[in-house]
Amino acid sequence: MDYCLGPGDGTAAMFSGRPDFDLDGNGEFDSVRIDFDGDGVFDDALADLDGDGLADHAALDLDDDGTAESLYTDDGSGTWAMTSIGPVGPLRWFSLDGAEHTGEGPADVDGDGSPDRLFDVDRDGVADRALRTTDGTAGVGWVDTDGDGRWDVKLIDTDGDGSADDATALD
Repeated sequence: MDYCLGPGDGTAAMFSGRPDFDLDGNGEFDSVRIDFDGDGVFDDALADLDGDGLADHAALDLDDDGTAESLYTDDGSGTWAMTSIGPVGPLRWFSLDGAEHTGEGPADVDGDGSPDRLFDVDRDGVADRALRTTDGTAGVGWVDTDGDGRWDVKLIDTDGDGSADDATALD
C-alpha cells in the first residue's frame, strides 16, 4: 500500500508499507500501523479500504479493540476529511428538506433511502460535504459552501470518472 505524507509546508513524500492490521474487521490486513499524529505511540493506521493500493482512510488513536477516536477519509480530492466520528462527537447534518440530524447511524441527505457519506472538512462538527454511496448510475454530491450547515451546491458526475460534470445551486 502506498501513502503520501508531508509536514504541512507543501512538500510531501511517497511511502510504501505492507499492511499489518485489519481496520475494517473483515479478517484481512488492509492497513499499516504508524504514528500518524506524532504522539509517540503506534496507535494510528492508514488503510486502503477501496483496494486501489493507495491509503484512503486514516484512523487515529485506536483502542485495544481497533476502534478509532478519529477517522478521516480522502474524499477523492486528496484532502483528509473527518468522517462521522471524531473529537467533536457524531456529526450533525441537514437533509435537503432542511431538517437537522444528530447522532450516529446512516445519513440519507436526499431522502432516497440509500446512505450517503458525510465529511467534515473544516472540523466544526457539522457535515459540509456529502456523497451518494449507492446509486449505481451517476455520482452525486452536496457541498455547504458558506459553513452554515445547509447544502448550497449539488454536484453530479454523469460519466462516472470521479469529477463533477454539472453543478446546481440549491435554494
